[in-house]
Amino acid sequence: MHKIVILCCLIVLGSAGLSGQTADTVTFPASWAGNWHGTLEIFNAKGKVQSVPMWIEIHKIDTSTTGRYTFCLVYGSKEQDWRPYELVPVAPDRGLWKVDEKNGIAMESFLYGPKLLCWFVVNNSRILCTYEKRGDEMYFEVYSGLEAAVSTTGNTKQGEEDIPEVKTFPFSVFQRAVLKLK
Repeated sequence: MHKIVILCCLIVLGSAGLSGQTADTVTFPASWAGNWHGTLEIFNAKGKVQSVPMWIEIHKIDTSTTGRYTFCLVYGSKEQDWRPYELVPVAPDRGLWKVDEKNGIAMESFLYGPKLLCWFVVNNSRILCTYEKRGDEMYFEVYSGLEAAVSTTGNTKQGEEDIPEVKTFPFSVFQRAVLKLK
């Protein structure tokens, strides 16, 4: 197998056996609670195309007996784009949570170390959202592009080595915000 693919496979296989529990997962989401404010910058291949105020509200739901937290995303203002989601524990000891959009959509999200990751496909777009708490800052990033591969290479043999097929997917938008507690 190709060396890069071997490395990726080892990382995936090696992490599959880990419990996912670290010091960060023990205190998550309580240690992330608060109102995080900043500016979301939106980029495409030509550069930055837009900046939008945003914030994330994370608070324990007083009536929850299961450990649910609010996980509200706001872009611009609550009147413009307010997403009152909830963070639901599924198997916190394994880093597994769900973001419940309260509309029939609930997406598995994975806490690995300091990052909460959610990877999904909607309307033929592949989207990866990452949230990372570093000290008193939260880094929010979104990577998105079409689900259709732009190229397929490999799937051949070099000498005795079988080269696996590798598909490459396009990016169309990258978004990033550095948020601080207010």
